[in-house]
Amino acid sequence: MAFLSGCVEADFALVRDRCELSDSALSKIAKTLEEAGYIDVGKGRAGRKVRTWLALTPEGGNALAAHLDALQAVAAAARSAASTRLT
Repeated sequence: MAFLSGCVEADFALVRDRCELSDSALSKIAKTLEEAGYIDVGKGRAGRKVRTWLALTPEGGNALAAHLDALQAVAAAARSAASTRLT
């Protein structure tokens, strides 16, 4: 989802390669995220080849932002706890 946040849409193969995933792993992840409403999966032709395109939905963007906020809160709490222990 983080990769897709920087794209309007991305070809399945590009996402697979950039995220260093196998076809089967990305297919499973994409299906789960699509069922949750976080990404749209579409098929289209590029010449003679059928391609699969992935795009982050607005709901997916909101979920990603909330997840990143939660991770930042965890990191801030860990920093605070560490600095308290060291003083």
